[in-house]
Amino acid sequence: MKKLDMQTTDLTQSNIEKIKALFPNAVTEASDGKGGLRYSINFDILEQELTDDVIEDGEECYDFTWVGKNQAILEANTPINKTLRPCIEESKDWENTENLYIEGDNLEVLKLLQESYLNKIKMIYIDPPYNTGNDFVYRDKRHIDKDEYVEETKQIDEDEHRLFRNTETNGRFHSDWCTMLYPRLKLARNLLTEDGVIFISIDDNEVDNLRKIGNEVFGEENFVSTVAVVNNLKGRSDDEYIATAHENILIFRKSKGFITYGVPLPEEYLNEYKEEDQLGKYRLLGLRKRGTNSRREDRPNMYYPLYGNSKTMEVSCVKNNDFDIEILPKLSDGSDGCWRWGKSTANERVEELVVKHIGTRNEYDVYQKDYLETNGERRTTKAKSVWLDKKFSSDSGTISFRELFNNKAFTSPKSVELLKYCLYQASKENDIVLDFFSGSSTTAHATMKLNAEDGGNRKFIMVQLDEPTDEKSEAYKAGYKNICEIGKERIRRAGEKIKEEIEEENNKQKTTTHTVVTGRQVKIFEEEKPDAPKELKKVPDIGFRVLKVDDTNMKDVYYSAGEYSQTMLDEFASNIKEDRTDMDLLYQVLLDWGLPLSLKHKIEKFKGYTLHTVDENALIACFNDNLSEELIREMAKRQPLRVVFRDSCFKDSPDKINVEEIFKLHAPNTSVRVI
Repeated sequence: MKKLDMQTTDLTQSNIEKIKALFPNAVTEASDGKGGLRYSINFDILEQELTDDVIEDGEECYDFTWVGKNQAILEANTPINKTLRPCIEESKDWENTENLYIEGDNLEVLKLLQESYLNKIKMIYIDPPYNTGNDFVYRDKRHIDKDEYVEETKQIDEDEHRLFRNTETNGRFHSDWCTMLYPRLKLARNLLTEDGVIFISIDDNEVDNLRKIGNEVFGEENFVSTVAVVNNLKGRSDDEYIATAHENILIFRKSKGFITYGVPLPEEYLNEYKEEDQLGKYRLLGLRKRGTNSRREDRPNMYYPLYGNSKTMEVSCVKNNDFDIEILPKLSDGSDGCWRWGKSTANERVEELVVKHIGTRNEYDVYQKDYLETNGERRTTKAKSVWLDKKFSSDSGTISFRELFNNKAFTSPKSVELLKYCLYQASKENDIVLDFFSGSSTTAHATMKLNAEDGGNRKFIMVQLDEPTDEKSEAYKAGYKNICEIGKERIRRAGEKIKEEIEEENNKQKTTTHTVVTGRQVKIFEEEKPDAPKELKKVPDIGFRVLKVDDTNMKDVYYSAGEYSQTMLDEFASNIKEDRTDMDLLYQVLLDWGLPLSLKHKIEKFKGYTLHTVDENALIACFNDNLSEELIREMAKRQPLRVVFRDSCFKDSPDKINVEEIFKLHAPNTSVRVI
């Protein structure tokens, strides 16, 4: 039930609403002078609307802006003093996995990943808030009084930042959404490989603004397509005029280097491959060009004769006794046409061509053998601008989730098959896939599933804000206190299901079941098949490392020289916070040094010291105190690319100089650092 305003009508805003009904383009958002926003009139546009002549005052330009855009740009560029802390107990197969699950504000995570994953992410998929008036929660950086905030909204995080829910009553409804998304896309672009691509799901609420933001961040020339995904064929019955049956996916590439790998052929296409020879199944495609530019005058170099053998049905580019049937590309009206291939291509690929007699026209024509597989790779096709398949529906996403959880712990999860469809187009065996609005981790599920199907080794990075679940929701009642708990549990369950399915399939490939009936006894036994395949399916990487955003591991020490006392100096002998572990330090070092967080990590003991070795000898770290010369020499003899110690490991400057001299002697190319 709505509350009464208990105040007189704001006549100015009432008048603006009337103008908005007539000239919506003349109404914008502006500051109210009190730190908030309200509707305002762009009088230049209003004047132009009410004038018959072009108004020459001012300079026109094509621009997309909103209240807070400058803040969004600043936000993307502002550094943060944060780190990622490993959480082994919530991870799965920590030592071997190359997948990551990162908890925290995705803006902060994207900033933290800028060095380690710069130009390394092949594909990004995100399903950001659609800004429907109740789905948009983010951390507002403006500090307010805690008691005042709790009274206002009942939501505040441990750092006393607002967890702000963007509702339609907010005066800057669209502006806040743009301000939220812009810096995230700006940072995400940096992470993409030069041939990388991003898929962004969105509905009609913000699709126009998203297109404009994407054009600005990625460049208008790098817009690939707006795809309509039919996710509810019946349509939404509660829509007022048109029953919406689809959502949108906007696709942007990093640069012109992006090449789509295509998608699997649909069933109706597969049915066309009816012919077969020693190279496999194929269909016949006419070599004569059809459609536009198919006349001889359009492409004169593509008009030339080919020669056929009426007995073998083979084709040659040269006329002789065996190839005596001359065939020219003719259009259906008898006029000269052209081939799809040039003469040199036809000569190189002549073995793919066959001649066929056309009885209805009593003439011969040339066809290409279009094979279903080439070099073991199944043929693909370009995705269309409308994706229509029941596997892409919202119901399909819900069913996949319920098969794992048996409840509605997460509402409206995306379809696994939809995400696989994106992965088909934009990723290969060893690519890295990122989703920084990961929700229930559908992207991780789809990545593992596709790896299981094609033997790939794609790695995923999931990022999710630890947004609390509603206490009245099924998720909360099932024990999931925040969205991250749901996402991590889904990866665990989906991974185990994939493993079980592969092991079951492999067992069927290796063994056969026999049933023997002796009298009243029935015995069932298995034996290995003599023709079992040598290579069975491998279980993909179904683990993940959990990392959580936190404040830096280093102490904040801001005192002038005169303010220090001996007691304080003793306390600051170590500049590292007391509650931080070696693992915490190691992963901040990886971030600072720009190393991937998925590298293999081995922990070993040497004469009572703990050594952390990352990716063989990419980095060796030791954070113990009072390091011996024997340890330093052992580390140097391994000739790592990098070594790192605590600054407090050394008693004084001569100790540090000694370490540097040892490495100069045994490993002159090693970078030596302290924290």
